Amino acid sequence: MRLLVVEDDRPVASFLRKGLEAEQYAVDVAEDGEQAQFMADECDYDLVILDLNLPRIDGLDVLKWIRSRRSALPVLVLTSRGRVEERIKGLDSGADDYLSKPFSFSELAARVRALLRRGSRVPDVVLKVADLEMDRAERMVKRAGRRIELTPREFALIEYLMRNAGRCVTRAE
Repeated sequence: MRLLVVEDDRPVASFLRKGLEAEQYAVDVAEDGEQAQFMADECDYDLVILDLNLPRIDGLDVLKWIRSRRSALPVLVLTSRGRVEERIKGLDSGADDYLSKPFSFSELAARVRALLRRGSRVPDVVLKVADLEMDRAERMVKRAGRRIELTPREFALIEYLMRNAGRCVTRAE
């Protein structure tokens, strides 16, 4: 599964990336709202973890933009805006879940699992190209029936290539 973390605080972003990669997710990080919109538009993410206090474009505006383009993409807001009114505003703006900072990583990981388990994105749990088969739910890749062990980054790359089978993919993509 591929996640986008949108966080401008580099130590927090690094902490999230390392923790989520240890949970076997492929993780990309955007440091501002503009970059987040570009990445969410270009890549096929399974979930977005979104801070609201972002440079360039505010997190709530990014959330509304994501909802207008990818309504089924789960978004977990992770922010220091923790007052009840702010949580209500975030959820009403389209967030699927809302967690205030400071937070427990184990709680965040559980919320991520819960959002991914909901199956709001049904398409292509199992991808097949020729004799290559990927089960996204089990994070398993097989070729000719033999299992292949992959890092989270390799898994995300193979997944992207399989989703785009039959078309030229640039190195930047």
